[in-house]
Amino acid sequence: MADTAARLYLITPVLEDSSFAPRLAEACGAGSVAAVLLRLAPADERSLINLVKALAPAAQEHGAAVLVSSDGKADLANVAARGGADGVHVPGDPALVRELRERLKSERAVGVGAIRTKDDAMTLGEAGADYLLFGEPRPDGSLPSLESVVERASWWAEIFETPCVAYAPSLDAVEPLAATNAEFVALGDAVWTHAEGPAAAVKAAAEILERQEATR
Repeated sequence: MADTAARLYLITPVLEDSSFAPRLAEACGAGSVAAVLLRLAPADERSLINLVKALAPAAQEHGAAVLVSSDGKADLANVAARGGADGVHVPGDPALVRELRERLKSERAVGVGAIRTKDDAMTLGEAGADYLLFGEPRPDGSLPSLESVVERASWWAEIFETPCVAYAPSLDAVEPLAATNAEFVALGDAVWTHAEGPAAAVKAAAEILERQEATR
């Protein structure tokens, strides 16, 4: 069981260039952001490395770890290492997770999403994942029900040591997900499309998490 408040994990839109850096800096500058997942559009390896070099400092300078993902064929481990990211994030493939764990050793994190079943989650945890992400949008943009994500995160957080991240499609979902004892609550569009800007969204989410901790 987690004995501290869940921390924030931000997921960017799919990025093709470095123009997102100011918004990323604004969000992370609001404080309380533990990690950021840079979702990179498919490109050649050199372009992805340069993009990570341009974007990562906007988060890292505010104390957030930066992970990278991409649906392309580029070598993510190489992109992360040469681009200066803190880790990689991949879909739930145990063989891939084991390979990345072997290559990255303990120097960089390996995060996993797109997890379908509880059995898959356990297999991925055993394969060496540093965290599991539950409830993020599917490739077609649809979302699992909030109830199912709460159930899955609660189950995982109660039994397993490997941290989990629970995806909140809205700020309203932050409180019930934090109550699962998940170590991290992830936010995507809820931050980037917030009417008052990313910093306001991050501050609002952080306040919810602080209130949640105070009631434990």
